[in-house]
Amino acid sequence: MKKTAFFGSGNMGSALAGSAAKTGDTGNILVTNRTFSKAEALADKLGCRALSNREAAAEAEILFLCVKPQMMEDLFREIRPVLTERKDSFLLVSIAAGLTSDRIRELSGTDAPVVRLMPNTPAAVGEGVLLYSCADGTDPVLLEGFREAVKAAGRLILMPERLIDAGGAVAGCGPAFACLFIEALADGGVACGLPRAQAVEMAEQMLLGTAKLAIETGDHPGAMKDAVCSPGGSTIQGVRALEDRGFRSAVMEAVIAAYNRNGELAKS
Repeated sequence: MKKTAFFGSGNMGSALAGSAAKTGDTGNILVTNRTFSKAEALADKLGCRALSNREAAAEAEILFLCVKPQMMEDLFREIRPVLTERKDSFLLVSIAAGLTSDRIRELSGTDAPVVRLMPNTPAAVGEGVLLYSCADGTDPVLLEGFREAVKAAGRLILMPERLIDAGGAVAGCGPAFACLFIEALADGGVACGLPRAQAVEMAEQMLLGTAKLAIETGDHPGAMKDAVCSPGGSTIQGVRALEDRGFRSAVMEAVIAAYNRNGELAKS
């Protein structure tokens, strides 16, 4: 594996570093954090090295920028002098919502190629959705190194950069929406007399199984819904109650709100 650095040891940075560690080539994995003890703890867990931001910026061929959009300028303020002195090729991978590849390149002070990556939290268990975009002509060797680093995190989907923020509103924000749904299903079960732990377990497994069934069969979600709704049965009455309360509209509005916020972040 190419020497790969993960700047930021939060939830997403840790999940992606953990994915890279599954290649077995932990000697080429570097992790950083503004609180160095957190980087050291992650390095000990994965068997890799903890470095300062500047040290990692000098060594890594692939730099995963796993910090929040509002923290990106501070990170580059620290590592930009190191990057501009480099004579070799390197790849910048940004997971910051709303920040375009042009903006990342501008902050870096270099003409280094940029990959925009939108992962989601299930990447921590190898079931993530990882949306990415890259410019034509990006060094194929570095690009393959990027793919190698994240392949264990889940499904990697290439798309145009103009659609990354829309995809992130579905796949990146979606786990929060799904967890609200799981919690609400469990609450309903508790209201009907189920023990809390059992209701949560049922809701979680139901959502997992339904998603797996949809992926493996390729059936349209509407057709799958129809297959469960027997004439005059209980499921169709539940669907009716959801529709009466604007369930689908509420979900659509949640995605649109998240997408609009991505646009706001790009301007801040």
